[in-house]
Amino acid sequence: MAKPAKSELRIALDRCRGPLFAAMGFSFFINILLLISPLYMMQVYDRVLTSRSENTLWLLTLIAVALLLMMGLLEIVRSRVLVRVGAYFDHQMSSRLFTAVFERQLRLPRAHRAQPLNDLNTVRQFMTGAGLFVFFDIPWAPVFLIFLYFVHPLLGMITLIGGAIMLAMAIASELLTRRKLERASVDSIAGTYFAETSLRNAEALEAMGMLRAIRARWLQRHDRVLALQAQASDWAGLLSGLSKFLRNTLQTALLGGGAYLAIKGEISPGMMIASSIIGGKALAPIDLAVGGWGGVVSARLAYRRLEDLFRTVPPRRSGMDLPPPTGQISLENAFAVPPGAQLPTLRGVSFTIEAGEAIGIIGPSAAGKSTIARLMVGVWPAISGKVRMDGADIATIPRDRIGPYIGYLPQDIELFDGTIAENIARFGEIDAVAVVQAARRAGVHDMILRFPAGYDTPIGEAGGQLSGGQKQRMGLARALYGDPALLIFDEPNSNLDDEGEATLIDAIRQLKAAGKTVVIIAHKPSVLINVDKIMVVRDGQIAVFGPRAEVLAQFTRPVVAHSMPNPMAQSGG
Repeated sequence: MAKPAKSELRIALDRCRGPLFAAMGFSFFINILLLISPLYMMQVYDRVLTSRSENTLWLLTLIAVALLLMMGLLEIVRSRVLVRVGAYFDHQMSSRLFTAVFERQLRLPRAHRAQPLNDLNTVRQFMTGAGLFVFFDIPWAPVFLIFLYFVHPLLGMITLIGGAIMLAMAIASELLTRRKLERASVDSIAGTYFAETSLRNAEALEAMGMLRAIRARWLQRHDRVLALQAQASDWAGLLSGLSKFLRNTLQTALLGGGAYLAIKGEISPGMMIASSIIGGKALAPIDLAVGGWGGVVSARLAYRRLEDLFRTVPPRRSGMDLPPPTGQISLENAFAVPPGAQLPTLRGVSFTIEAGEAIGIIGPSAAGKSTIARLMVGVWPAISGKVRMDGADIATIPRDRIGPYIGYLPQDIELFDGTIAENIARFGEIDAVAVVQAARRAGVHDMILRFPAGYDTPIGEAGGQLSGGQKQRMGLARALYGDPALLIFDEPNSNLDDEGEATLIDAIRQLKAAGKTVVIIAHKPSVLINVDKIMVVRDGQIAVFGPRAEVLAQFTRPVVAHSMPNPMAQSGG
Protein backbone atom coordinates (compact mmCIF):
# COMPACT_ATOMS: atom_id res chain seq x y z
CA MET A 1 0.00 0.00 0.00
CA ALA A 2 1.47 3.33 -1.06
CA LYS A 3 2.20 5.85 1.64
CA PRO A 4 0.12 9.04 1.52
CA ALA A 5 1.97 12.02 0.08
CA LYS A 6 3.42 14.41 2.61
CA SER A 7 1.66 17.72 3.06
CA GLU A 8 3.38 20.95 2.10
CA LEU A 9 3.73 21.93 5.76
CA ARG A 10 5.30 18.59 6.58
CA ILE A 11 7.77 18.98 3.73
CA ALA A 12 8.68 22.45 5.00
CA LEU A 13 9.18 21.07 8.52
CA ASP A 14 11.33 18.24 7.16
CA ARG A 15 13.62 20.85 5.64
CA CYS A 16 14.02 22.30 9.13
CA ARG A 17 14.82 18.89 10.63
CA GLY A 18 18.59 19.39 10.81
CA PRO A 19 18.52 22.64 12.84
CA LEU A 20 15.72 21.25 15.02
CA PHE A 21 17.80 18.18 15.83
CA ALA A 22 20.71 20.50 16.59
CA ALA A 23 18.50 22.47 18.98
CA MET A 24 17.45 19.19 20.57
CA GLY A 25 21.12 18.30 21.00
CA PHE A 26 21.72 21.63 22.69
CA SER A 27 18.77 20.83 24.96
CA PHE A 28 20.45 17.56 25.96
CA PHE A 29 23.62 19.33 27.08
CA ILE A 30 21.62 22.12 28.72
CA ASN A 31 19.68 19.58 30.76
CA ILE A 32 22.87 17.75 31.70
CA LEU A 33 24.38 21.04 32.81
CA LEU A 34 21.31 21.68 34.96
CA LEU A 35 22.90 19.13 37.32
CA ILE A 36 25.72 21.61 38.04
CA SER A 37 23.87 23.55 40.75
CA PRO A 38 22.73 20.53 42.78
CA LEU A 39 26.10 18.80 42.36
CA TYR A 40 27.87 21.97 43.44
CA MET A 41 25.64 22.22 46.49
CA MET A 42 26.22 18.54 47.30
CA GLN A 43 30.00 18.98 47.12
CA VAL A 44 29.86 22.11 49.27
CA TYR A 45 27.83 20.30 51.94
CA ASP A 46 29.79 17.05 51.85
CA ARG A 47 33.34 18.24 51.13
CA VAL A 48 33.85 21.91 51.79
CA LEU A 49 31.91 22.19 55.05
CA THR A 50 33.45 19.01 56.43
CA SER A 51 37.03 19.75 55.33
CA ARG A 52 36.76 23.57 55.74
CA SER A 53 39.03 23.87 52.68
CA GLU A 54 38.82 27.29 51.03
CA ASN A 55 40.85 26.10 48.06
CA THR A 56 38.32 23.36 47.37
CA LEU A 57 35.51 25.91 47.62
CA TRP A 58 37.22 28.26 45.14
CA LEU A 59 37.99 25.45 42.72
CA LEU A 60 34.44 24.07 42.86
CA THR A 61 33.01 27.57 42.43
CA LEU A 62 35.18 28.31 39.38
CA ILE A 63 34.22 25.00 37.75
CA ALA A 64 30.53 25.57 38.49
CA VAL A 65 30.59 29.15 37.11
CA ALA A 66 32.41 28.03 33.95
CA LEU A 67 29.90 25.25 33.33
CA LEU A 68 26.94 27.55 34.08
CA LEU A 69 28.40 30.06 31.62
CA MET A 70 28.59 27.29 29.03
CA MET A 71 24.95 26.41 29.74
CA GLY A 72 23.92 30.04 29.27
CA LEU A 73 25.77 30.22 25.95
CA LEU A 74 24.11 27.00 24.80
CA GLU A 75 20.68 28.45 25.66
CA ILE A 76 21.50 31.59 23.67
CA VAL A 77 22.62 29.51 20.68
CA ARG A 78 19.54 27.27 20.93
CA SER A 79 17.25 30.28 21.02
CA ARG A 80 18.97 31.89 18.03
CA VAL A 81 18.80 28.63 16.07
CA LEU A 82 15.08 28.28 16.72
CA VAL A 83 14.40 31.91 15.79
CA ARG A 84 16.13 31.36 12.46
CA VAL A 85 14.38 28.03 11.94
CA GLY A 86 11.06 29.79 12.49
CA ALA A 87 12.03 32.53 10.03
CA TYR A 88 13.14 29.94 7.46
CA PHE A 89 9.88 28.01 7.88
CA ASP A 90 7.92 31.24 7.49
CA HIS A 91 9.95 32.18 4.42
CA GLN A 92 9.21 28.80 2.83
CA MET A 93 5.46 29.05 3.38
CA SER A 94 4.58 32.77 3.31
CA SER A 95 4.53 33.21 -0.47
CA ARG A 96 2.58 29.99 -1.01
CA LEU A 97 0.22 30.93 1.83
CA PHE A 98 -0.52 34.38 0.43
CA THR A 99 -1.30 32.86 -2.98
CA ALA A 100 -3.53 30.21 -1.39
CA VAL A 101 -5.43 32.83 0.62
CA PHE A 102 -5.82 34.91 -2.54
CA GLU A 103 -7.14 31.98 -4.59
CA ARG A 104 -9.52 30.90 -1.84
CA GLN A 105 -10.84 34.45 -1.70
CA LEU A 106 -11.66 34.22 -5.40
CA ARG A 107 -13.56 30.98 -4.84
CA LEU A 108 -15.10 31.89 -1.47
CA PRO A 109 -15.36 35.67 -1.08
CA ARG A 110 -16.75 35.25 2.44
CA ALA A 111 -13.78 33.22 3.67
CA HIS A 112 -11.67 34.58 6.51
CA ARG A 113 -8.91 36.43 4.71
CA ALA A 114 -6.38 37.25 7.41
CA GLN A 115 -6.76 34.19 9.65
CA PRO A 116 -4.34 31.92 7.72
CA LEU A 117 -1.66 34.62 8.00
CA ASN A 118 -2.24 34.71 11.75
CA ASP A 119 -2.10 30.91 11.82
CA LEU A 120 1.34 30.92 10.22
CA ASN A 121 2.50 33.40 12.87
CA THR A 122 1.09 31.13 15.59
CA VAL A 123 2.98 28.09 14.28
CA ARG A 124 6.18 30.07 13.83
CA GLN A 125 5.99 31.57 17.33
CA PHE A 126 5.41 28.12 18.81
CA MET A 127 8.54 26.88 17.04
CA THR A 128 10.60 29.69 18.53
CA GLY A 129 8.99 29.94 21.97
CA ALA A 130 8.90 28.14 25.29
CA GLY A 131 6.25 25.71 24.05
CA LEU A 132 8.78 23.83 21.95
CA PHE A 133 11.31 23.85 24.80
CA VAL A 134 8.90 21.70 26.81
CA PHE A 135 9.05 18.98 24.15
CA PHE A 136 12.83 19.30 24.01
CA ASP A 137 13.18 19.04 27.79
CA ILE A 138 10.67 16.29 28.62
CA PRO A 139 12.72 13.48 26.99
CA TRP A 140 15.63 14.28 29.31
CA ALA A 141 13.54 14.04 32.49
CA PRO A 142 14.44 10.30 32.69
CA VAL A 143 18.09 11.36 33.00
CA PHE A 144 17.28 13.13 36.26
CA LEU A 145 15.14 10.18 37.32
CA ILE A 146 18.02 7.73 36.73
CA PHE A 147 20.35 10.02 38.67
CA LEU A 148 17.92 9.95 41.64
CA TYR A 149 17.74 6.15 41.47
CA PHE A 150 21.49 6.04 41.71
CA VAL A 151 21.32 8.25 44.77
CA HIS A 152 18.62 6.04 46.32
CA PRO A 153 15.70 4.02 44.87
CA LEU A 154 13.22 5.61 47.30
CA LEU A 155 13.95 9.08 45.90
CA GLY A 156 13.62 7.76 42.36
CA MET A 157 10.29 6.11 43.20
CA ILE A 158 8.89 9.32 44.73
CA THR A 159 9.84 11.25 41.57
CA LEU A 160 8.49 8.57 39.25
CA ILE A 161 5.09 8.45 40.97
CA GLY A 162 4.86 12.24 41.06
CA GLY A 163 5.83 12.53 37.42
CA ALA A 164 3.22 9.93 36.41
CA ILE A 165 0.50 11.83 38.29
CA MET A 166 1.53 15.14 36.68
CA LEU A 167 1.63 13.52 33.24
CA ALA A 168 -1.90 12.21 33.82
CA MET A 169 -2.91 15.77 34.69
CA ALA A 170 -1.40 17.01 31.42
CA ILE A 171 -3.48 14.41 29.52
CA ALA A 172 -6.57 15.45 31.50
CA SER A 173 -5.88 19.07 30.55
CA GLU A 174 -5.85 18.06 26.89
CA LEU A 175 -9.10 16.10 27.14
CA LEU A 176 -10.98 18.70 29.18
CA THR A 177 -9.94 21.83 27.31
CA ARG A 178 -9.33 20.75 23.70
CA ARG A 179 -12.89 20.89 22.37
CA LYS A 180 -13.75 24.07 24.24
CA LEU A 181 -10.64 25.80 22.90
CA GLU A 182 -11.36 24.54 19.39
CA ARG A 183 -14.94 25.87 19.51
CA ALA A 184 -13.74 29.13 21.01
CA SER A 185 -11.18 29.48 18.22
CA VAL A 186 -13.79 28.90 15.50
CA ASP A 187 -16.26 31.34 17.09
CA SER A 188 -13.53 33.92 17.64
CA ILE A 189 -12.51 33.81 13.98
CA ALA A 190 -16.16 34.14 12.89
CA GLY A 191 -16.69 37.06 15.26
CA THR A 192 -13.60 38.85 14.01
CA TYR A 193 -14.73 38.42 10.41
CA PHE A 194 -18.20 39.73 11.28
CA ALA A 195 -16.67 42.79 12.94
CA GLU A 196 -14.38 43.45 9.97
CA THR A 197 -17.16 43.25 7.41
CA SER A 198 -19.43 45.40 9.56
CA LEU A 199 -16.85 48.12 10.16
CA ARG A 200 -16.08 48.19 6.45
CA ASN A 201 -19.61 49.60 6.02
CA ALA A 202 -19.35 52.07 8.90
CA GLU A 203 -20.96 54.93 6.95
CA ALA A 204 -24.11 52.90 6.21
CA LEU A 205 -24.29 51.72 9.83
CA GLU A 206 -24.07 55.27 11.12
CA ALA A 207 -26.46 56.76 8.56
CA MET A 208 -29.22 54.20 9.19
CA GLY A 209 -28.72 53.83 12.93
CA MET A 210 -27.68 50.18 12.70
CA LEU A 211 -24.78 50.37 15.14
CA ARG A 212 -26.73 49.14 18.16
CA ALA A 213 -28.09 46.06 16.37
CA ILE A 214 -24.74 45.16 14.79
CA ARG A 215 -22.95 45.69 18.10
CA ALA A 216 -25.45 43.45 19.88
CA ARG A 217 -24.91 40.74 17.27
CA TRP A 218 -21.14 40.94 17.67
CA LEU A 219 -21.35 41.00 21.48
CA GLN A 220 -23.49 37.86 21.40
CA ARG A 221 -20.76 36.01 19.52
CA HIS A 222 -18.02 37.60 21.62
CA ASP A 223 -19.71 36.57 24.87
CA ARG A 224 -19.99 32.99 23.61
CA VAL A 225 -16.25 32.97 22.92
CA LEU A 226 -15.51 34.38 26.36
CA ALA A 227 -17.70 31.74 27.99
CA LEU A 228 -15.93 28.89 26.18
CA GLN A 229 -12.51 30.33 26.92
CA ALA A 230 -13.47 30.85 30.55
CA GLN A 231 -14.56 27.22 30.89
CA ALA A 232 -11.34 26.01 29.31
CA SER A 233 -9.28 28.42 31.41
CA ASP A 234 -11.04 27.31 34.59
CA TRP A 235 -10.10 23.71 33.97
CA ALA A 236 -6.61 24.65 32.88
CA GLY A 237 -6.17 26.89 35.92
CA LEU A 238 -7.43 24.16 38.24
CA LEU A 239 -5.06 21.59 36.77
CA SER A 240 -2.19 24.07 36.71
CA GLY A 241 -2.74 24.91 40.38
CA LEU A 242 -2.93 21.23 41.30
CA SER A 243 0.20 20.59 39.24
CA LYS A 244 2.18 23.27 41.07
CA PHE A 245 0.86 22.04 44.41
CA LEU A 246 1.86 18.50 43.53
CA ARG A 247 5.27 19.60 42.31
CA ASN A 248 6.02 21.55 45.51
CA THR A 249 4.68 18.68 47.60
CA LEU A 250 6.92 16.24 45.76
CA GLN A 251 9.94 18.46 46.32
CA THR A 252 9.04 18.57 49.99
CA ALA A 253 8.63 14.79 49.97
CA LEU A 254 12.01 14.43 48.30
CA LEU A 255 13.57 16.69 50.89
CA GLY A 256 11.83 14.85 53.72
CA GLY A 257 12.71 11.47 52.24
CA GLY A 258 16.28 12.61 51.80
CA ALA A 259 16.41 13.78 55.38
CA TYR A 260 15.08 10.41 56.55
CA LEU A 261 17.74 8.61 54.51
CA ALA A 262 20.41 10.98 55.80
CA ILE A 263 19.35 10.25 59.37
CA LYS A 264 19.61 6.57 58.59
CA GLY A 265 23.06 7.22 57.17
CA GLU A 266 22.15 5.93 53.71
CA ILE A 267 22.90 9.25 51.95
CA SER A 268 24.81 12.37 52.88
CA PRO A 269 23.20 15.76 53.73
CA GLY A 270 24.51 17.14 50.44
CA MET A 271 22.77 14.36 48.53
CA MET A 272 19.58 15.20 50.41
CA ILE A 273 19.60 18.83 49.18
CA ALA A 274 20.78 17.91 45.68
CA SER A 275 18.05 15.25 45.29
CA SER A 276 15.33 17.76 46.13
CA ILE A 277 16.62 20.19 43.48
CA ILE A 278 17.09 17.50 40.82
CA GLY A 279 13.61 16.13 41.45
CA GLY A 280 12.16 19.61 40.89
CA LYS A 281 14.05 19.93 37.59
CA ALA A 282 12.79 16.52 36.45
CA LEU A 283 9.19 17.57 37.07
CA ALA A 284 9.51 21.14 35.71
CA PRO A 285 8.87 20.30 32.01
CA ILE A 286 5.70 18.37 32.88
CA ASP A 287 4.53 21.25 35.05
CA LEU A 288 5.15 23.69 32.18
CA ALA A 289 3.28 21.42 29.79
CA VAL A 290 0.22 21.43 32.05
CA GLY A 291 0.30 25.21 32.48
CA GLY A 292 0.98 26.03 28.82
CA TRP A 293 -1.21 23.45 27.15
CA GLY A 294 -3.44 26.17 25.68
CA GLY A 295 -0.54 27.35 23.54
CA VAL A 296 0.04 23.81 22.30
CA VAL A 297 -3.64 23.48 21.35
CA SER A 298 -3.61 26.85 19.55
CA ALA A 299 -0.53 25.89 17.53
CA ARG A 300 -2.04 22.53 16.64
CA LEU A 301 -5.33 24.12 15.49
CA ALA A 302 -3.42 26.68 13.43
CA TYR A 303 -1.37 23.90 11.83
CA ARG A 304 -4.52 21.94 10.94
CA ARG A 305 -6.20 24.98 9.42
CA LEU A 306 -3.13 25.65 7.29
CA GLU A 307 -3.04 22.02 6.13
CA ASP A 308 -6.73 22.20 5.22
CA LEU A 309 -6.12 25.40 3.26
CA PHE A 310 -3.20 23.98 1.29
CA ARG A 311 -5.10 20.78 0.61
CA THR A 312 -8.12 22.75 -0.63
CA VAL A 313 -6.06 25.14 -2.75
CA PRO A 314 -3.26 23.21 -4.49
CA PRO A 315 -0.21 25.03 -5.91
CA ARG A 316 -0.63 26.80 -9.20
CA ARG A 317 0.66 24.94 -12.22
CA SER A 318 3.31 26.44 -14.46
CA GLY A 319 3.26 25.56 -18.13
CA MET A 320 5.25 26.34 -21.23
CA ASP A 321 5.34 29.97 -22.32
CA LEU A 322 2.94 30.70 -25.19
CA PRO A 323 3.17 33.51 -27.75
CA PRO A 324 1.59 36.82 -26.70
CA PRO A 325 -2.19 36.55 -27.19
CA THR A 326 -3.88 38.42 -30.02
CA GLY A 327 -7.06 38.94 -28.01
CA GLN A 328 -9.28 36.25 -29.53
CA ILE A 329 -11.54 34.86 -26.81
CA SER A 330 -14.23 32.17 -26.84
CA LEU A 331 -16.57 30.30 -24.51
CA GLU A 332 -17.50 26.70 -25.29
CA ASN A 333 -20.71 25.47 -23.63
CA ALA A 334 -19.68 27.22 -20.42
CA PHE A 335 -21.51 26.81 -17.13
CA ALA A 336 -20.60 29.00 -14.16
CA VAL A 337 -21.61 29.12 -10.50
CA PRO A 338 -20.66 32.13 -8.33
CA PRO A 339 -18.44 31.25 -5.34
CA GLY A 340 -20.56 30.03 -2.45
CA ALA A 341 -23.71 29.68 -4.59
CA GLN A 342 -25.51 26.52 -5.68
CA LEU A 343 -27.29 27.47 -8.89
CA PRO A 344 -25.43 28.39 -12.08
CA THR A 345 -25.74 31.94 -13.40
CA LEU A 346 -24.49 30.88 -16.83
CA ARG A 347 -25.84 27.78 -18.58
CA GLY A 348 -24.28 26.45 -21.75
CA VAL A 349 -22.99 29.75 -23.14
CA SER A 350 -20.96 29.56 -26.36
CA PHE A 351 -19.58 32.37 -28.50
CA THR A 352 -16.37 33.58 -30.12
CA ILE A 353 -14.97 37.11 -30.19
CA GLU A 354 -12.32 37.57 -32.83
CA ALA A 355 -9.17 39.59 -32.22
CA GLY A 356 -9.80 43.27 -32.84
CA GLU A 357 -13.58 43.10 -32.40
CA ALA A 358 -15.46 45.45 -30.08
CA ILE A 359 -18.43 43.79 -28.38
CA GLY A 360 -21.17 45.23 -26.17
CA ILE A 361 -23.00 43.04 -23.65
CA ILE A 362 -26.40 44.15 -22.37
CA GLY A 363 -29.27 42.60 -20.47
CA PRO A 364 -31.33 42.84 -17.29
CA SER A 365 -29.92 42.65 -13.80
CA ALA A 366 -28.64 39.22 -12.66
CA ALA A 367 -28.71 37.96 -16.23
CA GLY A 368 -25.09 36.78 -16.06
CA LYS A 369 -23.27 39.62 -17.81
CA SER A 370 -20.65 40.15 -15.13
CA THR A 371 -20.22 36.39 -14.83
CA ILE A 372 -19.26 36.29 -18.52
CA ALA A 373 -16.67 39.00 -17.85
CA ARG A 374 -15.22 37.09 -14.91
CA LEU A 375 -15.00 33.92 -16.97
CA MET A 376 -13.22 35.69 -19.82
CA VAL A 377 -10.55 37.15 -17.54
CA GLY A 378 -10.19 33.89 -15.60
CA VAL A 379 -11.37 35.22 -12.23
CA TRP A 380 -14.02 32.51 -11.92
CA PRO A 381 -13.49 29.02 -13.35
CA ALA A 382 -16.12 27.40 -15.52
CA ILE A 383 -17.57 24.38 -13.74
CA SER A 384 -18.22 22.88 -17.16
CA GLY A 385 -17.08 23.83 -20.64
CA LYS A 386 -14.04 25.85 -21.64
CA VAL A 387 -12.85 29.44 -21.86
CA ARG A 388 -10.17 29.83 -24.51
CA MET A 389 -7.83 32.64 -25.45
CA ASP A 390 -6.23 32.18 -28.85
CA GLY A 391 -7.32 28.54 -28.64
CA ALA A 392 -5.61 27.82 -25.29
CA ASP A 393 -7.62 26.94 -22.18
CA ILE A 394 -7.30 30.07 -20.05
CA ALA A 395 -7.38 27.94 -16.87
CA THR A 396 -4.05 26.34 -17.86
CA ILE A 397 -2.20 29.61 -18.50
CA PRO A 398 -0.34 31.01 -15.45
CA ARG A 399 -1.95 34.26 -14.35
CA ASP A 400 1.32 36.18 -14.05
CA ARG A 401 1.99 35.43 -17.74
CA ILE A 402 -1.43 36.19 -19.17
CA GLY A 403 -2.37 39.05 -16.81
CA PRO A 404 -0.26 41.76 -18.52
CA TYR A 405 -2.17 41.12 -21.77
CA ILE A 406 -5.57 41.67 -20.13
CA GLY A 407 -7.10 44.98 -19.10
CA TYR A 408 -10.01 44.54 -16.69
CA LEU A 409 -12.26 47.20 -15.21
CA PRO A 410 -14.72 45.53 -12.78
CA GLN A 411 -17.91 47.10 -11.44
CA ASP A 412 -16.39 47.59 -7.99
CA ILE A 413 -13.12 49.45 -8.40
CA GLU A 414 -10.49 48.44 -5.86
CA LEU A 415 -7.36 50.54 -5.60
CA PHE A 416 -4.53 49.78 -3.19
CA ASP A 417 -2.45 51.62 -0.64
CA GLY A 418 0.35 53.16 -2.70
CA THR A 419 0.99 55.97 -5.13
CA ILE A 420 -1.07 56.79 -8.19
CA ALA A 421 1.76 55.62 -10.45
CA GLU A 422 2.06 52.30 -8.58
CA ASN A 423 -1.67 51.65 -8.92
CA ILE A 424 -1.71 52.43 -12.63
CA ALA A 425 1.42 50.30 -13.19
CA ARG A 426 -0.26 47.39 -11.33
CA PHE A 427 2.47 47.54 -8.66
CA GLY A 428 5.06 46.19 -11.04
CA GLU A 429 8.12 47.96 -12.36
CA ILE A 430 6.96 51.45 -13.20
CA ASP A 431 7.35 52.46 -16.85
CA ALA A 432 6.82 56.22 -16.62
CA VAL A 433 6.04 56.59 -20.32
CA ALA A 434 3.47 53.78 -20.23
CA VAL A 435 1.90 55.17 -17.03
CA VAL A 436 1.43 58.61 -18.53
CA GLN A 437 0.15 57.14 -21.80
CA ALA A 438 -2.47 55.06 -19.95
CA ALA A 439 -3.48 58.07 -17.85
CA ARG A 440 -3.89 60.22 -20.98
CA ARG A 441 -6.06 57.59 -22.66
CA ALA A 442 -8.22 57.41 -19.54
CA GLY A 443 -8.42 61.22 -19.41
CA VAL A 444 -6.91 61.53 -15.93
CA HIS A 445 -3.46 62.93 -16.73
CA ASP A 446 -4.40 66.56 -16.09
CA MET A 447 -6.33 65.60 -12.96
CA ILE A 448 -3.35 63.67 -11.60
CA LEU A 449 -1.03 66.61 -12.16
CA ARG A 450 -3.24 68.70 -9.86
CA PHE A 451 -2.62 66.33 -6.95
CA PRO A 452 0.01 67.46 -4.38
CA ALA A 453 2.74 65.11 -5.65
CA GLY A 454 1.32 64.29 -9.06
CA TYR A 455 1.80 60.65 -9.97
CA ASP A 456 3.72 60.10 -6.70
CA THR A 457 0.71 61.06 -4.56
CA PRO A 458 -0.30 58.31 -2.09
CA ILE A 459 -4.02 57.52 -2.40
CA GLY A 460 -4.45 55.70 0.91
CA GLU A 461 -6.03 52.35 1.63
CA ALA A 462 -8.62 51.36 -1.00
CA GLY A 463 -8.14 54.74 -2.66
CA GLY A 464 -10.06 56.39 0.17
CA GLN A 465 -8.90 59.87 -0.85
CA LEU A 466 -10.55 59.63 -4.29
CA SER A 467 -14.14 60.10 -5.37
CA GLY A 468 -16.11 57.36 -7.11
CA GLY A 469 -15.56 58.92 -10.52
CA GLN A 470 -11.83 59.39 -9.88
CA LYS A 471 -11.51 55.76 -8.79
CA GLN A 472 -13.26 54.58 -11.94
CA ARG A 473 -10.99 56.62 -14.20
CA MET A 474 -7.91 55.47 -12.28
CA GLY A 475 -9.14 51.90 -12.71
CA LEU A 476 -9.56 52.55 -16.44
CA ALA A 477 -5.96 53.83 -16.64
CA ARG A 478 -4.78 50.69 -14.84
CA ALA A 479 -6.70 48.51 -17.31
CA LEU A 480 -5.11 50.37 -20.25
CA TYR A 481 -1.57 50.16 -18.84
CA GLY A 482 0.86 48.06 -20.85
CA ASP A 483 -1.19 48.15 -24.06
CA PRO A 484 -3.10 44.86 -23.39
CA ALA A 485 -4.61 42.84 -26.24
CA LEU A 486 -7.94 42.11 -24.50
CA LEU A 487 -9.87 44.74 -22.55
CA ILE A 488 -13.05 44.02 -20.61
CA PHE A 489 -14.99 46.89 -19.05
CA ASP A 490 -17.88 46.09 -16.68
CA GLU A 491 -20.16 49.12 -16.33
CA PRO A 492 -17.24 51.49 -17.05
CA ASN A 493 -19.40 54.63 -17.00
CA SER A 494 -21.45 53.98 -13.85
CA ASN A 495 -19.70 56.76 -11.88
CA LEU A 496 -18.67 59.04 -14.74
CA ASP A 497 -20.02 62.47 -15.58
CA ASP A 498 -20.61 63.60 -19.15
CA GLU A 499 -16.96 64.61 -19.61
CA GLY A 500 -15.70 61.30 -18.24
CA GLU A 501 -18.10 59.33 -20.43
CA ALA A 502 -16.96 61.25 -23.51
CA THR A 503 -13.35 60.41 -22.64
CA LEU A 504 -14.31 56.75 -22.20
CA ILE A 505 -16.03 56.64 -25.60
CA ASP A 506 -12.98 58.21 -27.23
CA ALA A 507 -10.68 55.68 -25.48
CA ILE A 508 -12.81 52.81 -26.82
CA ARG A 509 -12.64 54.28 -30.30
CA GLN A 510 -8.82 54.47 -30.09
CA LEU A 511 -8.58 50.90 -28.79
CA LYS A 512 -10.71 49.64 -31.63
CA ALA A 513 -8.62 51.56 -34.17
CA ALA A 514 -5.50 50.01 -32.65
CA GLY A 515 -6.88 46.50 -33.25
CA LYS A 516 -7.55 45.65 -29.61
CA THR A 517 -10.31 43.30 -28.53
CA VAL A 518 -12.79 45.25 -26.41
CA VAL A 519 -15.75 43.89 -24.44
CA ILE A 520 -18.06 46.42 -22.77
CA ILE A 521 -20.82 45.55 -20.32
CA ALA A 522 -23.01 48.64 -20.26
CA HIS A 523 -26.30 50.10 -19.16
CA LYS A 524 -26.24 53.28 -21.21
CA PRO A 525 -26.35 52.62 -24.97
CA SER A 526 -24.31 55.75 -25.63
CA VAL A 527 -21.09 54.03 -24.56
CA LEU A 528 -21.69 51.28 -27.15
CA ILE A 529 -21.54 53.62 -30.13
CA ASN A 530 -18.21 52.18 -31.35
CA VAL A 531 -18.87 48.45 -30.86
CA ASP A 532 -19.17 46.03 -33.79
CA LYS A 533 -21.61 43.58 -32.20
CA ILE A 534 -24.01 43.44 -29.27
CA MET A 535 -24.80 40.43 -27.14
CA VAL A 536 -28.06 40.31 -25.19
CA VAL A 537 -27.96 38.05 -22.13
CA ARG A 538 -31.03 36.79 -20.27
CA ASP A 539 -31.35 34.20 -17.53
CA GLY A 540 -27.77 33.00 -17.93
CA GLN A 541 -28.02 32.44 -21.68
CA ILE A 542 -27.43 34.40 -24.87
CA ALA A 543 -30.73 35.68 -26.24
CA VAL A 544 -29.33 37.64 -29.19
CA PHE A 545 -25.83 38.13 -30.60
CA GLY A 546 -25.17 39.98 -33.81
CA PRO A 547 -24.15 43.24 -35.49
CA ARG A 548 -24.88 46.31 -33.42
CA ALA A 549 -27.36 47.90 -35.80
CA GLU A 550 -29.37 44.71 -36.25
CA VAL A 551 -29.60 43.97 -32.51
CA LEU A 552 -30.58 47.51 -31.56
CA ALA A 553 -33.14 47.55 -34.37
CA GLN A 554 -34.98 44.66 -32.71
CA PHE A 555 -35.65 46.86 -29.72
CA THR A 556 -36.70 49.95 -31.64
CA ARG A 557 -39.51 48.38 -33.73
CA PRO A 558 -42.86 49.04 -31.99
CA VAL A 559 -44.11 45.43 -32.17
CA VAL A 560 -41.02 44.02 -30.55
CA ALA A 561 -40.93 46.83 -28.03
CA HIS A 562 -44.24 45.64 -26.58
CA SER A 563 -43.39 41.97 -26.62
CA MET A 564 -39.82 42.12 -25.36
CA PRO A 565 -38.51 44.34 -22.52
CA ASN A 566 -35.63 46.66 -23.20
CA PRO A 567 -32.49 44.69 -22.27
CA MET A 568 -30.74 47.88 -21.16
CA ALA A 569 -33.48 48.88 -18.76
CA GLN A 570 -31.61 47.38 -15.81
CA SER A 571 -27.95 47.22 -14.97
CA GLY A 572 -25.84 44.76 -13.05
CA GLY A 573 -25.61 41.04 -13.51
